[in-house]
Amino acid sequence: MRQHLRSYIRSSAAFVAAFAIAGGVAPAAHAEDAGADLVVSALPKASPKPGEVYDQDVVITNKGTAAVDGVSFRVRLTRGLDFPEPVAGCSYSTVEDQVRQAVCEIDEVVQPGASIKTAVRFKALPKALMEAVEYGTGTTGETPGEGFTDSYRRLALTADSTADLVAVGDDTEALAGDAQSVTATLRNDGPGWIRNQESDDQPALMVHIPAGTTATEVPKDCSPFGIDGPSAPGGTPGADVYVCTPADHTIEVGQSLLYTFMLKIDADAKTTTSEVKATSVYDIHPAFDKNPANDKAQIHIAIPTDNEEDPTTSGGSTGGSTDGGSTTGGAADGGSGSGGHGNDPQGQAAGGTGSGGGSVTGSLASTGSDGVPAVAGVAGAAAGLGGLLVLAARRRRAGTGAS
Repeated sequence: MRQHLRSYIRSSAAFVAAFAIAGGVAPAAHAEDAGADLVVSALPKASPKPGEVYDQDVVITNKGTAAVDGVSFRVRLTRGLDFPEPVAGCSYSTVEDQVRQAVCEIDEVVQPGASIKTAVRFKALPKALMEAVEYGTGTTGETPGEGFTDSYRRLALTADSTADLVAVGDDTEALAGDAQSVTATLRNDGPGWIRNQESDDQPALMVHIPAGTTATEVPKDCSPFGIDGPSAPGGTPGADVYVCTPADHTIEVGQSLLYTFMLKIDADAKTTTSEVKATSVYDIHPAFDKNPANDKAQIHIAIPTDNEEDPTTSGGSTGGSTDGGSTTGGAADGGSGSGGHGNDPQGQAAGGTGSGGGSVTGSLASTGSDGVPAVAGVAGAAAGLGGLLVLAARRRRAGTGAS
């Protein structure tokens, strides 16, 4: 049985997120005398690569005055770790938060002052990164309860791997004076899953609210950001910058966390852009993220505006230049840009971004703010049609109640 256990319990892993691994088995007494006092030695630290197996002995010593007849030895592994193979004499289960557990019975008598050895053995999965291992027994050989003691220990490990946090923005359109929702996204492109509560590397998304808008509805996981951290409860409206983070500080490989804000557009707002950034809850770049190139993206809101000035003096003539970019035949050109999605590898970006606050971009730029097709390439009729377009736009805005 001892040999079976030695081939059972061994681990491999990654640096961890501080959380107790939940679930448990009610302790059962293994000693007739409460004078027994088992102590388990500490496992050495390691930083294995995904696929590697961690295999180390621990020593169980009876420092009490009574013998222990049989020892229940338990090992728990976070979700980036697993047992290499089942072993006779051990029972396996999955407890809360996807924690893998094995409880093995060691059929030996441990006299006062004596010691026995057993092994802790596990492997790092492809997604291993921030991991924890619990191992040990009760002081009298019973299955341990919750909490850590000299007989039941916890080892935090960091696998030799990384995780890639990606920020994804939004590209949308709105009318001045209206309300508009925007969604910022934090994605984990792996290869490691992320759960960290033991350092300042808790994953987060920093969201800057675009100028000319006010956040009126805010996700509960997004708090106003102060000088160096959250400064008010999540969901508080009206701030300029928010930090959004999952309550359990966990992002699985391939998972996207979406945070949708409702914005009130100012009556005199122009086309506006702001930044979103993958970071940590205290805006410290996470050490596990080795690819900062996709950490930033944009929220871009195209806001069409009426041009009531003489086209010949306002830059609206054929071939002239506006604040938002060049015009050809009276059609607005949004210019080049990322479409508000930064380095989104999934290609979710749509539309270009103009270089100035008065630009018109996206589908409103191509159709006109009132749904009338914009003039493109009809140089001889540009001035006359331009007046009709402005008149139509003014009529539509008056009809919808927009100021």
